[in-house]
Amino acid sequence: MSRPPRPRIARNIADLPPSGIREFFDLVSELENVISLGVGEPDFPTPWHICDEVYDALRRGRTQYTSNLGMIELRREISRMLAERYGAEYDPANEIIVTVGVSEGLDVALRAILNPGDEVIVPDPSFVAYAPSVKLAGGVAVLAPMGEADAFRLRPDVVRSLITERTRALLIGFPNNPTGSVMTRKELASLAEIAREHDLLVLSDEIYDRLTYEGTHTCFPTLPGMAERTILLNGFSKSYAMTGWRIGYACAPKDVVAAMVAIHSYTMMSAPTPAQIAAIEALRRGEPDVERMKSQYNQRRRLLVQGLRDLGLGCFEPLGAFYVFPNITRAGLDSRTFSRRLVQEQGVAVVPGPAFGPSGEGYVRATYATSMDNLKEALRRIERFVAGL
Repeated sequence: MSRPPRPRIARNIADLPPSGIREFFDLVSELENVISLGVGEPDFPTPWHICDEVYDALRRGRTQYTSNLGMIELRREISRMLAERYGAEYDPANEIIVTVGVSEGLDVALRAILNPGDEVIVPDPSFVAYAPSVKLAGGVAVLAPMGEADAFRLRPDVVRSLITERTRALLIGFPNNPTGSVMTRKELASLAEIAREHDLLVLSDEIYDRLTYEGTHTCFPTLPGMAERTILLNGFSKSYAMTGWRIGYACAPKDVVAAMVAIHSYTMMSAPTPAQIAAIEALRRGEPDVERMKSQYNQRRRLLVQGLRDLGLGCFEPLGAFYVFPNITRAGLDSRTFSRRLVQEQGVAVVPGPAFGPSGEGYVRATYATSMDNLKEALRRIERFVAGL
């Protein structure tokens, strides 16, 4: 007698929920004349001088593997930039690893530090990949709610209440996706104090560090005592309009980087050589491009926030990234229904707040990484939609 067939798919994968963003990408692809405010991607092309540098490298045959850690020229540029901009000191020889985007950096970092069942405190709402990445690494994501009343900032008392004997790390990302919230140096210092008290590691995703519109960004490992317990994650996708190049980096103590590169060497081998060459050029000569794009994002931010408020939708003011997170409860619909009807009836695509965690219910995420004309037309369509409810 033959036994019943065993499931082919691993349990932790079968139980993995689909991305709430992907569902709406698929829906948009089926419709015409849609203004998409859903994709978290710059609408600017990669600056030409970056592409030109890569074309020249390709013509010269620079297409070989690099070191598992990444090109030493790139690691030196990352080290120089962090030291000059934030006073963060990293040895390019063994404290920096170049990764295939921040997503791979997060994945290998979590796999390097977590044992099965270890808990990681994750802000809610936050980037859709955080909690699933913890799960895929064998850990347990423990959600720390953030609310509009607290400007979507992570409260130290909430973090303390979630710590158990299994807590291994705190995963943060500020400026925050989806809310655009930022945390001050003083507020982040309170989280650093908790990490020191409870011997926690901190994974700090700072991919939107250059897209802050008020004040100064705080690089988390520069806080007292945090360099030795922080894994800094960053990359080139958002600030330099290089999403498709898939190039990022992680900075950490050398024992953590050694563990990360051990995983990276068996999975990715090395980040793509052309993308690394592009990143070098971005760091050396891309600052004017960053400032130009940031100025335009800021104009769009102001337009969209005020436009939504004029429509009667409460809208927290984002001080970083390129998203708004309006409160849509007055519409009388849940977030998913609001988003689905808005795209079907008026052709404007946004992402339901719960895609980023349970605390996102009652909100939707809209990006202003699109033209002013698109934003103005989107506001007109949203006005018609809200008026018809």
